[in-house]
Amino acid sequence: MKNKPRIRFKGFAEDWEQRKLGDIATFSKGNGYSKSDLASSGDPIILYGRLYTNYETTISNVDTFVELKDKSIISQGGEVIVPASGETAEDISRASVVKNQGIIIGGDLNVIKANHLLDPTFLALTISNGEQQKELSKRAQGKSVVHLHNSDLQEVNLTFPLLNEQKEISTLFEKMDNIITLHQRKLEKLKLVKKALLQKLFPKNGSQFPEIRFKGFTDTWEQRKLTYIFNDFIVPMRDKPKVFSGTTPWTRIEDIEGRYINTSLSGRFVSDETIKSMNLKVIPKGSLIVSASATFGVVAIVNNDLITNQTFIGLVPNKDFDIDFLYSLFEAPTTKNKLLKLSAGSTIFYIARESFENLVLSVPSKVEQIKISKIFKSIDNSITLHQRKLDKLQDVKKGLLQKMFV
Repeated sequence: MKNKPRIRFKGFAEDWEQRKLGDIATFSKGNGYSKSDLASSGDPIILYGRLYTNYETTISNVDTFVELKDKSIISQGGEVIVPASGETAEDISRASVVKNQGIIIGGDLNVIKANHLLDPTFLALTISNGEQQKELSKRAQGKSVVHLHNSDLQEVNLTFPLLNEQKEISTLFEKMDNIITLHQRKLEKLKLVKKALLQKLFPKNGSQFPEIRFKGFTDTWEQRKLTYIFNDFIVPMRDKPKVFSGTTPWTRIEDIEGRYINTSLSGRFVSDETIKSMNLKVIPKGSLIVSASATFGVVAIVNNDLITNQTFIGLVPNKDFDIDFLYSLFEAPTTKNKLLKLSAGSTIFYIARESFENLVLSVPSKVEQIKISKIFKSIDNSITLHQRKLDKLQDVKKGLLQKMFV
């Protein structure tokens, strides 16, 4: 079998070469620093935890600092770093390039300096995604904490093309990472805007007025029990159907996408006969479901009649209330804090139906409700759009990583 990837840039046809990494690179270790050494300013440093919490193929911007110690390992630019320990073999079978010089390399990091045959970014990519990733996972040793040594890295069989093809591959993935990062930042910015508006467009700390309002609205928000806002409170049965064949969807918390429920995700549907025989509770379209236990405080709008488990309680609103406003009301921190105070339990929260019924929330007129709901629907639509773009980009990148390496 020839050493060629499934997808290549035009003009490249040669077989890829295979060599032991130890023959074409030198190895060292970072040292001397841990999280306790971090300071608000000083010399920039990369600690091994960054490769888990904020993984990037190429590290250009460093926002963690320490006071420089003697005998520190400082980058010259182009080093490839690999964690020396982690919780699983897959965790530590990843690599990043330290792009710039003058960066301190902290302890528990293996440091690889490639020779003239290898592009550093290509090396980091293939260690993290090619056959080398599988080989390193097998070499990682340990039980509760697994370890990977430079001696393990030296024995890796690296398959690689000529340098100019490596650089083409590296440039492609660096551009993709830049685009993905841009979408991630836009998504995070939208989420921060929504978070701020959820705090400011709903009253808090016992007030009957929100911090900011739309022009023309000055009336006091009214205090209302949920029994006034909702006509019915539906507590699902604990029993789960044994047979799934019918037309009414069975919904789990994993099926929530944004503000709505994707009833096709679980692929489970219940027949009318099963609903009748088990006396299952159907939550009608146009209701809210709010998680009352386990993953606490999740809320979604019911866009099809459905059945769910006891994680949720179904809330059927009366006609004087806008369902999209009620969704945002339950997302607001002031409501979530009230629910949290009502919950029982230490590690797993639970709110009884009676507690929901007696909960008091502040609500405005329906006209103002609709004004508020429109702005949050617009933001949520933008968040969903950016999330889909981001997911698609990440899927494209994942597919290329699988097909552009041997």
